[in-house]
Amino acid sequence: MIVERVRTRKNATYFKNCALNDNELEDILPVLHEVLYLKRGLLQPGGKLPLFDLDGQAVDPRLVRHCLAQGWAEPWFNNPLKPDWLVCKLTEQGRRIALLP
Repeated sequence: MIVERVRTRKNATYFKNCALNDNELEDILPVLHEVLYLKRGLLQPGGKLPLFDLDGQAVDPRLVRHCLAQGWAEPWFNNPLKPDWLVCKLTEQGRRIALLP
């Protein structure tokens, strides 16, 4: 197996600087499904977050509430026809998270 030495060396130094125990970051950093939800707001006018997933199912309200609690999303308006729907849009913090690679 041929390994590029420069790339391997860079990866090794990267891991050297990481914390061994990052459990305290668990509540701060978004998980994959949260990031994917936030990324979908980048494509919508005004940063509107979707009410439905790509399969047409309603987005889990716990996911939306968690994004609201973390400050990644904010309520946009109340829907008088469907008051239980959480219509939200991205905040600047949510937009920065969604733009991360």
